[in-house]
Amino acid sequence: MNGQTLHEQALNGQALNGQALNGQAMATAPASMTGALRILSWGCRIVAAIILLQTLFFKFTAAPESVYIFTRVGAEPWGRIGSGVVELIAAVLLLTPRFVWAGALLALGVMAGAILSHLTILGIEVQGDKGLLFTLAVTVFITSAVALYLHKRQLPIIGGRL
Repeated sequence: MNGQTLHEQALNGQALNGQALNGQAMATAPASMTGALRILSWGCRIVAAIILLQTLFFKFTAAPESVYIFTRVGAEPWGRIGSGVVELIAAVLLLTPRFVWAGALLALGVMAGAILSHLTILGIEVQGDKGLLFTLAVTVFITSAVALYLHKRQLPIIGGRL
C-alpha cells in the first residue's frame, strides 16, 4: 500500500469493497460496480421505493380495498398498519446507500408475504384490479432481489465472503 490508512484510501476511492473501515465493512456501493450496474441499482431501488411509498396512502387511510385485503387474510387493522410501517422503513432504507441491504431484505420479506397471500387466499385478481396489486408485489420483490444481489457485500457478517 502507499502508506495511507484504510480510511484515507476509502476517502480517496482506493479501498477495495469488503475491506474493513474502522472495524466495519464499507457500506457504500462496491468500488467494482460499473456505471451500468450503478444505474441498474438505483433504478431498481427507486422503482421498489416508489411502489412501496405509493401504496402507503391506501394502507394508512384505511381505503376500502386495503381493509378488504387485510380482513380476508385475518390481519385487519394491525397487519395493514404494521406492513405499512415496515414498507415505509424499507423504502427509506432502499434509498439510503449505506442501508440498501436492509431495505432490500425488508422489502423482500413483506413482498414474499403479499405474494403468498395472493397465491393462497386472495387470488391474483383482487376486487377487479386485473392483477395489478399482485404485479406490483412481484415487481418490488424482483427489483429488491436485484438490489440485494448488487449490494450483497454490504450484508453484515457474511457480506465480505460473498
